[in-house]
Amino acid sequence: MEGERGGEHAQFEDIPVTKILPLGLTTNTVRAVSVLVGRRLAPFNRSKSTYLPADNLKRKMVAEDSKENIPAHKEAKVSTAPTELNPWPDFIQRRIDMWDKLMAEYKAEIAAKEPSPIKITLPDGKQFDAEAWRTTPIQIAEKISKGLAENTVIAKVNGEVWDLDRPFEKDSTLHLLKFDDDEAKQVFWHSSAHVLGEAMERYCGGHLCYGPPIQEGFYYDMWHDNCTISPDDFPKLDQIVKCAVKDKQPFERLEMTKEDLLEMFKYNEFKVRIIKEKIHTPKTTVYRCGPLIDLCRGPHVRHTGKIKALQITKSSSSYWEGKADAESLQRIYGISFPDPKQLKEWQKFQEEAAKRDHRKLGRDQELFFFNPLSPGSAFWYPKGAHIYNTLMNFMRKEYRKRGFTEVITPNMFNSKLWETSGHWQHYSEDMFRFEVEKEQFGLKPMNCPGHCIMYSHQPHTYNELPLRYADFGVLHRNEMSGALTGLTRVRRFQQDDAHIFCRRDQIGDEIRGCLDFLTYCYENVLGFTFKLNLATRPEGFLGDIETWNEAEADLKEVLDESGRQWGLNEGDGAFYGPKIDITIQDALRRYHQCATIQLDFQLPQRFDLSYFDEKGEKQRPVMIHRAILGSVERMTAILTENYGGKWPFWLSPRQAKVITVHESVNGYARDVKNRLYGEGFEVEFDEGCPDTLNKQIRNAQLAQFNFILVVGAKEKENGTVNVRTRDNAVRGEVPVDALIAKFRRFAAEYTKDTESADEFAA
Repeated sequence: MEGERGGEHAQFEDIPVTKILPLGLTTNTVRAVSVLVGRRLAPFNRSKSTYLPADNLKRKMVAEDSKENIPAHKEAKVSTAPTELNPWPDFIQRRIDMWDKLMAEYKAEIAAKEPSPIKITLPDGKQFDAEAWRTTPIQIAEKISKGLAENTVIAKVNGEVWDLDRPFEKDSTLHLLKFDDDEAKQVFWHSSAHVLGEAMERYCGGHLCYGPPIQEGFYYDMWHDNCTISPDDFPKLDQIVKCAVKDKQPFERLEMTKEDLLEMFKYNEFKVRIIKEKIHTPKTTVYRCGPLIDLCRGPHVRHTGKIKALQITKSSSSYWEGKADAESLQRIYGISFPDPKQLKEWQKFQEEAAKRDHRKLGRDQELFFFNPLSPGSAFWYPKGAHIYNTLMNFMRKEYRKRGFTEVITPNMFNSKLWETSGHWQHYSEDMFRFEVEKEQFGLKPMNCPGHCIMYSHQPHTYNELPLRYADFGVLHRNEMSGALTGLTRVRRFQQDDAHIFCRRDQIGDEIRGCLDFLTYCYENVLGFTFKLNLATRPEGFLGDIETWNEAEADLKEVLDESGRQWGLNEGDGAFYGPKIDITIQDALRRYHQCATIQLDFQLPQRFDLSYFDEKGEKQRPVMIHRAILGSVERMTAILTENYGGKWPFWLSPRQAKVITVHESVNGYARDVKNRLYGEGFEVEFDEGCPDTLNKQIRNAQLAQFNFILVVGAKEKENGTVNVRTRDNAVRGEVPVDALIAKFRRFAAEYTKDTESADEFAA
């Protein structure tokens, strides 16, 4: 399984949306840019750069904002904060001067276009008459209702996210998206990143780099030769942010040539690199809000006043494009909302999330730890290993029911294998590579090429298929040290990885089987809800378009038949085939992508795999990559935080604790503990514990033992234990044999609420 980092091996944060990334910032770049170094720079001297008077700029911007293209803001003015530079850096004025000239030319060009009549069609089929190059989405929204216009974040025109003030160009479909839409959230956070970037420029005059939206919020990177922005600076930045929001600065879009871009951004070496290395078209877009002008695909909210609540959350260091030998940058993170109430809710949510952080709970519950002698590779204590192995054993039981056979493949391969698969060209930088007897080798980052070798080692006939290989082999990926984050971004991990080799006519049934498998695991056992998304052909794909179209059509058909709602992630497929991404939601309403189902016509071709059909003729099998849990490490992190350390009985590393009323019954307590332990349950007894009975019970509850078994003379005589739960619900005396039977049922049925009165009495 390739396991893209946006999938089963991703962090909980720093996941941007490609469609609305700043110019030059691809998904791969963001994965690199998200490397955090965690070190501080030299103290910042704010008097070093060259600046021009801010008053000139303010007068210029007041005049500009009164022009006809932004009628809603004719009285706009520039507010200033006492914490910002005065004067501002001189490059701001030069940018604005160039913008003015080019924007005047653009307006003249638009004014010269013929305003031909067009039709705008809403999702419900209703149509509006409009004029090309004149009518805008916000005008249509206002015709429907003022409330809708006020609450709309962004438009979607002919399937493309579109500025609300950007005119339609032809007959179009129109969707109006509010903040609760995922794409609208990303646009909103991208616009907020520009406001943060403006504040950073106005505060210290640094050179901005990348500023994308991420899974929750946004960040902006900045270079300055002697700047550190610490949490102490956040209130000062916040004052400038508030000024920008108060001024309701409109977001304006302009297309520029590469030559003009190089001239506009010549002061910023990082922007120059992006323009030269990332932009491959004659023209590209820039956006402006207030004094900030930046390379950007857009789109954006109408104006900065839409951002009613913004909080700067943290700062760190990063390397330019994740390269350890490149410049060190300052990174500032933020979160924002269209309503202050939403920010307050988010703050409460963060407090709860901090309590559930898997790194904290992993330490407190003695599950795992990390050591700098092996970065990104977890050391699992016995209790953590119990959870890890229980998850894998659960999958093994399901494999036997569902026709999968477990295999074991090597951990390292000659580079020739990866060249054949295509991973050497696409993935080698993420692999641990080394030389053995003058040959290049690499530790495997995924299992699929090894499974192709296994399949090709023997001939196969049509009636042997489908062939389902499952593999828990150890995988390694060369993550940057600064990106390593607990169990969510590691270098050494295992997956519940499987590959299905089947005939074309078997694809539908196999995909249905995979969807049934993950529904059982997620909803019935682990207690998650999930969403499905089809990820289609990316740039740099392998193979021909016709094959890709067939593969995508096969997956769409199965998704339609499933009866579940599903979305489309265009261009987000693996380089060898389209895939179904499965996103689960945890108890804190966060989304995580773990499972994936990938259809692959490419690897069977590259490895020349075949089977003999009914006529004895060779045919090419189809390969399906499939993971349910994904990385076991990452799933353990998600489950830790989802359960808040209160593990369900079947998965718990602390299922029962035996506590005595008096040391005279220690022998009986030992016997009870040994019987339960012999049945395979995780039970403990601290013989000779000096604490009082009540304190022992309380400590066991805090340690999240599912059941506390108290024994005294009465229980010894009756062959029972007195049962209470970690939430201090007393279940009374239970014979040991009956308790073992209950525990067996809880474990076998993956019972969720074992401690409830009804479930325990059943």
